[in-house]
Amino acid sequence: MQYRNLGTTNIKLPVVSFGAWAIGGWLWGGTDDEEAKRAIQKGIDLGVTCIDTAPIYGFGHSETIVGEAIQGRRDKVIIATKCGLRWDTEQGEFFFDTVDRNGESLKVYKNLRPESIRKECENSLRRLKVDVIDLYQCHWPDKTTPLDYTMDALLALQKEGKIRHIGVSNFTVEMMRTCLKKGKIESNQPKYNALEREIEAEILPFCRENNISVLAYSPIAQGLLTGKVTLDREFPYGDLRRDKTMFSPVNRRRVLNMLERVKPIAEKYEITLGQLFIAWTVHQPGITTALVGARDELQIEENAKAGAVILDEKDIHAIRTALEEMEPLQL
Repeated sequence: MQYRNLGTTNIKLPVVSFGAWAIGGWLWGGTDDEEAKRAIQKGIDLGVTCIDTAPIYGFGHSETIVGEAIQGRRDKVIIATKCGLRWDTEQGEFFFDTVDRNGESLKVYKNLRPESIRKECENSLRRLKVDVIDLYQCHWPDKTTPLDYTMDALLALQKEGKIRHIGVSNFTVEMMRTCLKKGKIESNQPKYNALEREIEAEILPFCRENNISVLAYSPIAQGLLTGKVTLDREFPYGDLRRDKTMFSPVNRRRVLNMLERVKPIAEKYEITLGQLFIAWTVHQPGITTALVGARDELQIEENAKAGAVILDEKDIHAIRTALEEMEPLQL
């Protein structure tokens, strides 16, 4: 496993981190809690020492599972969680309608008000069973709350020793600039993978210039880049990919055609396509770590191996060429 600094801190992040959305059992077709705990523990053994979770992942369930899994090993892990998405209040900016793990209808609001952040932090500390959160991130920007107020709340929590470092997620360059006027942010967490590279235009250059780490989520495009999403693959009810345009038959075919072109590169390194695209992601300038989900020990073992892969520059270029020459996805 390779490691890189979190922003300007001395904290070392593995280039492959554990993304804990799926183990919350929400929008991913369910989960097995005991398998999830074993996956986290196996990941720690393999050097996947950063775990990224959030209250919204299963409405507290993901954080609870993470908290149980790291008992006795707190000193081995970096805990990253978030604030700003509430399902138990109607304050803030309406985000989306959803259902909870039991199928009950819920409305989710973006809420980065100071009192909300403090409440969420206390709840996360309790669920995670920790005294301090290593990286506390704003999950999504909230248009109803000035970022100055949000940063004041986060800086207060940092001063109190409840969080070590501040991060953001899904923030634009202008939003990050505003935050930096109040205090240091060490990371931004945007969506980034070989198929969705919009952040290369502005966000990645800005983060590089300002020593802000980039924690890339969805590095294998929710499985689309693994080659396992064939034309006949069906997703069960409750899986967000079931009705997603990204997974339409025409898009699957175009991605599969591209994967055929790069398959010889994966074979050269004796790795899977999924490992190839995780490795490609963390080889891009400015990317600190790829957040990859895992439901069991086999999946975390595959993910962890990608963290040791060193791609040749010619192969990195060949993959980008294949991406640029593929038929555009219909989104």
